[in-house]
Amino acid sequence: MTALASAKDTGTVEQTTSASPKRVIDIDNLSLTFETNDGPVHALADIDLKIDEGDFVSFIGPSGCGKTTLLRVIADLERPTAGSITVNGVSPEEARLNRAYGYVFQAAALYPWRTIAKNVALPLEIMGLPKAEQQDRIARNMDLVNLSGFEKKFPWQLSGGMQQRASIARALAVEPDLLLMDEPFGALDEIVRDHLNEQLLQLWAKTNKTVVFVTHSIPEAVFLSSKIVVLCPRPGRIYDVIDSDLPRERNLDIRETPEFLKIAHRVRDGLRAGHSYED
Repeated sequence: MTALASAKDTGTVEQTTSASPKRVIDIDNLSLTFETNDGPVHALADIDLKIDEGDFVSFIGPSGCGKTTLLRVIADLERPTAGSITVNGVSPEEARLNRAYGYVFQAAALYPWRTIAKNVALPLEIMGLPKAEQQDRIARNMDLVNLSGFEKKFPWQLSGGMQQRASIARALAVEPDLLLMDEPFGALDEIVRDHLNEQLLQLWAKTNKTVVFVTHSIPEAVFLSSKIVVLCPRPGRIYDVIDSDLPRERNLDIRETPEFLKIAHRVRDGLRAGHSYED
């Protein structure tokens, strides 16, 4: 929206425009091919994707479509063989070195001999932060994921859902702009998963982080996301990008609304159209 303002002293007219969202991830014509003993494996092809600050973007598709591979490219854990990608305006390698993102894996990957607080503190110790700042970040992020009071517990004393919340606190402790999540709730039962989905939305609202989330679940993708990227396999490529018009504040009841079901139907149609079940 454009506003016009006149300068009192000179009589000139200045034009100001509202700031557009900051581009966090910019991917252009990206491909990735793995060389194996059996020949090349084309993992990703012709990926074009833009993700802006504050977006919650889910990657969804069948196994083997390149969801996790694309997430790993963003994280500089894999290198593309063609095309370009920037994260916060720099290469993924620079973004990684700048600690621009936190990564949450499918398993919580907590060290069993360290308390929850010590697990959260691990990247802070590696960064060499002063003890006082470490303690402050541990306390703030344990509170964000509703784990205050469990600092002295060990991972084996916590449920699977609580362990994953601890891993999210650890990822947030480095204060990243971007949170990358690779099916973090995939191994949990439906009741726990629903609860963590609600908590993750609350966390997103509090922090306004940009989130990129990998999932196999259509309801999870639609419930969480402001944008849903539907991928298809052989090689992995984007079939559809769906911008959600659901309200940012939502609870599980929204899954029964016509608006939710309309988006879920489009995702399901994309998955069917983009994947041949006869392969």
